[in-house]
Amino acid sequence: MAIKVKAVERNVSFDKNSEKWAYVLQADLYNKLSDAKVISEAALRSGIPKGAINAAWDAIGEVIKAWATEGHSVAVPGLGTMRFGLRSKSIADVNKVGSDLITVRRVIFTPNVEIKDELKRTSINITCYDRNGEVVKRVTSSDDGTVEDPDANVNENENGGGGSNTNDTNGTNGGGTTGGGSNTNDTNGTNGGGTSSNTDNTNPTDEPGGSGGNTGGGTTGGGVEEG
Repeated sequence: MAIKVKAVERNVSFDKNSEKWAYVLQADLYNKLSDAKVISEAALRSGIPKGAINAAWDAIGEVIKAWATEGHSVAVPGLGTMRFGLRSKSIADVNKVGSDLITVRRVIFTPNVEIKDELKRTSINITCYDRNGEVVKRVTSSDDGTVEDPDANVNENENGGGGSNTNDTNGTNGGGTTGGGSNTNDTNGTNGGGTSSNTDNTNPTDEPGGSGGNTGGGTTGGGVEEG
């Protein structure tokens, strides 16, 4: 088994009057498996009737929703833990503290050791496409297999260029911009002048080629942050 990744040559320039071409990596996903397919496969592998698995799956979902909204980090059997969080601005004056400081609510999933180890052991095959959509190179991964830990940076502030300070209040780091260099959660887009991309790309239908912007996970720059 291997994770298939596309490296597509795209125009990553922010200036409409100039071009800056770079290879942007994104996961080459086949499709989204439906609930019915997952339940069917689980029933086949476990010998448990599909109806029983479906009922248990629904019940687990209800438990997660109920407990996570009460502030718990809830175990997802066989996968990891899930919790709700938020990203917000910080402010010096207590009289100005309010819900308007919240910029986004978040669902945070932390995989268990088994999932991380499986990902670490999985090789990555990269196919490179030039700006015309032609295959120019194929690469087999030789990286160290490092897997991101969502809990590695707790309550780390983000300095947003203009002095505003944003804090991820539930234990994950959302990147941030400090001193002009840009950084994004999951290394999307361009980072401090070098181009990188998030291979956990949610828009796998992008076809190789084309010159419109950076779509390989998004770009940031000049104090813009994407989680």
